[in-house]
Amino acid sequence: MAKVHFFYSTMNAGKSTALLQSNYNYNERGMETLLLTPKVDAVANKSMVHSRIGLEAPAIVVDPEMNIFDYVSNLVKERSIACVLADEAQFFSKDQVRQLCQVSDILNIPAMCYGIRTDFRGELFEGSAELLALADNLVELKTVCDCGRKATMVVRLDSNGNIVKDGAKIQIGGNDSYKVYCRKHFRELTHLI
Repeated sequence: MAKVHFFYSTMNAGKSTALLQSNYNYNERGMETLLLTPKVDAVANKSMVHSRIGLEAPAIVVDPEMNIFDYVSNLVKERSIACVLADEAQFFSKDQVRQLCQVSDILNIPAMCYGIRTDFRGELFEGSAELLALADNLVELKTVCDCGRKATMVVRLDSNGNIVKDGAKIQIGGNDSYKVYCRKHFRELTHLI
């Protein structure tokens, strides 16, 4: 039976690199995969799964109204899909995560989802919350805080490098907009938890 896997971490832990490595492993063995990326992230990354170390691959853009199960169900009528790989899974809706579970449970196709657990305020993203509840396998990918402890939190920075505590839950950005910290330093810097 196929499983749903959730690989989660803060930024800069290698989630997209791990996804692209898994994709390569399947493809190298002649197996076709389906890469998904949410529309909110696809605009900034030109509909590609992109790793900070320079790897990339084209992906299907998932808009908020897309039914992933229906999409994959129709696709497998035309060709065999060995695995669904979902980048930035924190941006999927609760329903879309449940649809990924249906892909595994009904179509017997594994779903490997990669995403950030919490936002810049320390609150779960909708997609991450549902994956933490429903995934068969949870894998934490680790990175480190400036102090050397495991980084589990993300802070948002303004254009001057100051910590931002308010604003939209989703704001696409890289190292210029976000920095990772352990929970202790996140609390000391933000006073949010």
